[in-house]
Amino acid sequence: MTGLPSFYTHAVNGIVSRAWIVVILAAVALAVGLRYYRVLTRPKIAGGLGLAGAFLLAISFLDPQFRAVASRPDNVPIIMMVASVLFFVWLAFRQMALNDARLEQGLPPVEAEASETRKTFVWPDLVYIELIALIVFSVFLLVWSIALKAPLEQPANPAKTPNPSKAPWYFLGLQEMLVYFDPWIAGVLMPAMIITGLMMLPYIDKNPRGNGYYTFKERKFAISVFMSGFLVGWVLLIFLGTFLRGPNWNFFGPYERWDIHKLEPLTNINLSEIVYLRVFGSGMPRNWFVREIWGILLVLGYFVVTPAILVRFVPMFRAIYQKLGFARYSVFVVHLLVMAGLVFKMLGRWTFNLKYVVAIPEYFFNI
Repeated sequence: MTGLPSFYTHAVNGIVSRAWIVVILAAVALAVGLRYYRVLTRPKIAGGLGLAGAFLLAISFLDPQFRAVASRPDNVPIIMMVASVLFFVWLAFRQMALNDARLEQGLPPVEAEASETRKTFVWPDLVYIELIALIVFSVFLLVWSIALKAPLEQPANPAKTPNPSKAPWYFLGLQEMLVYFDPWIAGVLMPAMIITGLMMLPYIDKNPRGNGYYTFKERKFAISVFMSGFLVGWVLLIFLGTFLRGPNWNFFGPYERWDIHKLEPLTNINLSEIVYLRVFGSGMPRNWFVREIWGILLVLGYFVVTPAILVRFVPMFRAIYQKLGFARYSVFVVHLLVMAGLVFKMLGRWTFNLKYVVAIPEYFFNI
């Protein structure tokens, strides 16, 4: 028995258990938030949305399955992480909205006026604030360690493995990517591109606007790209891996019982199999290059032709190219296409059961 109406739990499970719907809804919500950030960040509207989210979270604990998953000691920090991310995203965009309105009126940003009228000294202001924060968080961690037991399990037993076997929360995004790519791509190449991309930002984006103050109007593209990668491409993956990935790494709704015997009738198929078996109606070639030539051409076209198409037909990318030049634009757009390609690859798996675009197991190259 559950404390929630069955029609509500069935509807939510039917939507959320389909990961592609969750990703699309998250992307739409982010696009709407970026478009109407001045309205949505108003305290009354943001407070109402926050209360509605807190209410849905509270009533969800009436469901035993949701309560069992969400109240696990190692999942409680994920709920806190999602709440804190949403709060600080709202705080930053609220400051952006205020500054953008002031700049349109010819006034300096709030940070400029504050720096002129108020000075903060290291002693005693900063030292007192850090001391109080240290004491508060020490008490918080002490109470947390007493109230919630550490999620320690039994010693590793090769005869009995956990199901699902999950990485720590900070690696769940990488574990999710392992479903769609070879380990060296998901575990080495993509994390390295995240690091190199962040390192190269000061050299690629030299726009001085926004330094020292919050603004969205003057940095729309940069902030939109970052928020898409951070919220949809990382935080959402952690959320999916924590609350929706159950036994056998299947997707489950938030109110759906984690049945170890649940079978997903999926037949994942590579792009080369679609081309030769379904389109041409012939057998698979023995030579790996002939077999995967279609996927190789598609990947090359994605990374070589797409940047040129964006410059030719999208005015925003044309302006970026003129500003950055060929070398910096190439580095920028490759990182951008890799980030977008991860989302495309996940949607392809979830909607069309597309396993790999290029599948060369002979050389451990599967993407």
